[in-house]
Amino acid sequence: MNTAPDPATRHRWLTDDEQRVWRAYLHATTLLEDHLDRQLQRDAGMPHIYYGLLVSLAEAPRRRLRMTELAMRSKITRSRLSHAIARLEENGWVRREHCPSDKRGQFAVLTDEGAEVLRGTAPGHVTAVRQALFDRLTPEQQEALGEIMAIVAEGLQPNDTGADLPWLR
Repeated sequence: MNTAPDPATRHRWLTDDEQRVWRAYLHATTLLEDHLDRQLQRDAGMPHIYYGLLVSLAEAPRRRLRMTELAMRSKITRSRLSHAIARLEENGWVRREHCPSDKRGQFAVLTDEGAEVLRGTAPGHVTAVRQALFDRLTPEQQEALGEIMAIVAEGLQPNDTGADLPWLR
C-alpha cells in the first residue's frame, strides 16, 4: 500500500480567477513602483525609497527618528536603511546623530536642505500618485483598496517576538 501523500492534494494551487487577480496585482504594483521611481529620479535624483525616508523624518518630532524606528516605518532591512541614509547624508539631506542614552543607537535627522528638497519634490510626486492611482478609481474602489491592503498588511506583520520582518534583520 502506497502511503505517500497525493501530489495533487499537497498544494492548494491558485484557481484561474485567483491567478488572474494575483498577476494583475503584480503587474500593477511593479508598474506603479517603476512609475514613481522614474518620476522621483527625474524630479529630484532619488529613488522612491529615499523619498519615503525623507517623508518619515519630516513627519517625526524634531524631524528625527532612531534608525531602528525608521527601518520599521519604512519596512526595510537595517542594512538597506544604513546604505540609504549614507547616500542621503552625501547629498546633505540627512545627518546621523548619536543617541545620548544608548551608545549604540543613532538618530537620522532631516536637514534643512533635505526638508527643502522634500518641499520641492512633493507636489510632483503627489501628482504622479494621483494620476497613476486615485484618478483611475472611484471613491468606492479607493475605499475597498484601502481596506484590502490593510487586511493584507495586518496578516503579514505578526506581533510575535520571533517574527521575521525586514527591520528586524
